[in-house]
Amino acid sequence: MAKIGNIPQFVNQVRAETAKVVWPTGRETMMTALMVIIMTTLLGVFFFGVDAIFHAIVTALLSIAR
Repeated sequence: MAKIGNIPQFVNQVRAETAKVVWPTGRETMMTALMVIIMTTLLGVFFFGVDAIFHAIVTALLSIAR
């Protein structure tokens, strides 16, 4: 069971650990966001193309089956 009651020590430990975090700069954040946007756009276009190809194949197979 967790110990309850030593809240000031816990807060001090949290502050000490937070001080160790290396926060990204504004430029790093913008570059990362830009890369995420580019990659999601590329993946969206790729999956749209794959879906269009499968749609064409299924449509052709269904038209043959009639």
